[in-house]
Amino acid sequence: YALRLSLVGSEMCIRDSASPPCSATKGGISTLQRHKSIRIERQGANLWTMTTVVVALGGSLLRPEVDERHKWLEDMVGVVKNSVSSGIKLALVVGGGAPAREGIDLARPVIHDLSHLDRIGIAATRLNATIVREAIAEGGVRVSDNIPKSVDEAVDELSDFPVVVMGGTVPGHTTDAVAIRLAIQSEAAKCIIATNVAKVHSEDPRGNPGAESFDRLTLDELQEIVGPPDHADAGSSKVVDPVGVGEARENGLPLDVLDGRDPRRISSSINGEDFEGTMVTP
Repeated sequence: YALRLSLVGSEMCIRDSASPPCSATKGGISTLQRHKSIRIERQGANLWTMTTVVVALGGSLLRPEVDERHKWLEDMVGVVKNSVSSGIKLALVVGGGAPAREGIDLARPVIHDLSHLDRIGIAATRLNATIVREAIAEGGVRVSDNIPKSVDEAVDELSDFPVVVMGGTVPGHTTDAVAIRLAIQSEAAKCIIATNVAKVHSEDPRGNPGAESFDRLTLDELQEIVGPPDHADAGSSKVVDPVGVGEARENGLPLDVLDGRDPRRISSSINGEDFEGTMVTP
């Protein structure tokens, strides 16, 4: 049983003799690299290429009015700890939630440049990311000391740490889009969108309680629901950012959309188990 090593772009590709040659997609990511964790056994030694999962944690999950929010944070630390113990690398991208919207609403009458309003939201995401990062560190998990300010920086941190926590990056990029871009560049198995609704609906269920919910969708179908991949107004919110969905479509990245208020659902998705939510496939 022969193993062959080759380089695809700047990435090493490992395949058996019966497999087709490794093929590169955008950024040098192959389907094999994205969707499989490869184990090599030689003379009793194991070399693991750890599976990476990216989780976008909606800022609404940290809102003050959320019941038992302290327990939610404690449970999320447990999810992270168990995932790392199982050999999974995690990148968490935390949204701004209420602090972002309140700050933007305060500034909007006097600040009209959309990019300037975006920077207020980005600052809120990094505050929330710091809260999550410090809680994980307090829980005894080895996590990057740094809150990365770019996707490239986060990818570098993932090469040294099993857990990385970040917020937003630059104006025009929501944390959903950042998480999806990070999943693509880190060759993650999937990106989990943990929000405050149970599933993707045909319309916002808060405005239309009778809206249809979906257990499964394709990325094309999700794009039709959330709209074209254009940047929305600062502080606006959809179940998944349309720009991020567009990038997931281009790169064939699976998305799991679920209610992150129950960390058990996040855990099930990370571990590839059945979960209550919407599975979105290429």
